[in-house]
Amino acid sequence: MIKSSPFCSLLLIFVLISSITSSKASICSKNGIPLVRNISELPQSDYGRGGLSHITVAGSVLHGMKEVEIWLQTFSPGSRTPIHRHSCEEVFVVLKGSGTLLIASNSHEKQPGKPQEFPIFSNSTFHIPMNDAHQVWNTNAYDDLQVLVVISRPPVKVFMYEDWFMPHTAAKLKYPYYWDEDCFYSPKDEL
Repeated sequence: MIKSSPFCSLLLIFVLISSITSSKASICSKNGIPLVRNISELPQSDYGRGGLSHITVAGSVLHGMKEVEIWLQTFSPGSRTPIHRHSCEEVFVVLKGSGTLLIASNSHEKQPGKPQEFPIFSNSTFHIPMNDAHQVWNTNAYDDLQVLVVISRPPVKVFMYEDWFMPHTAAKLKYPYYWDEDCFYSPKDEL
C-alpha cells in the first residue's frame, strides 16, 4: 500500500491545473505556434450548430493573423450556414461534395431580398463580396460538403437574418463569432 503525502497531493493538483491551463493557452496562443501543423490535430467543434465541423486553420484571434483568416468547414447532408453578411470579403474552395450557394447582392436595398441560387461542387470556387447576404447549404442528401474558406479583415463581425426579407437594420450582430469567443480579448475602456 502506498501512502500519499499532502505534498504529493498538492503536486498532483498543480500538475493537473498546469496541464489544463497550458492546453487552453496553446489553443489561443499567438506566439509559439509551429510553422507546419497537422490539420487533423487542430481543435474542431460544431459550436452548437448540428451538422457543422469548423476548424480555424489560421486565425487572427487564435494565431495572430492580421489580414486573412482560413477555416476548414464540413457540412453534413442538409446542414447550412445561417443567412448572414459581414464587412469582409470571403473566398470558398469546395474540396469535396456539392451544395447550393444562395446570395442576395442587394446591400443597397432595405433587406437582402430574394437570393440567387448557384450550384457548388467539388473543385469549384466562389467569392462573397463585402456585405452581401448569403447562405451555403449542403443540399446533397448523401455526402458531406467540405470547404476551405478565406476571409479578409478578421476577426469577422457577422450580421444574421431570420429570413431573406428581414431588414438590414434588424439583423442580429454576433461578435466575436462563435469560434473566436474563447480567445477573444477586448481591452477594457479606461475612461
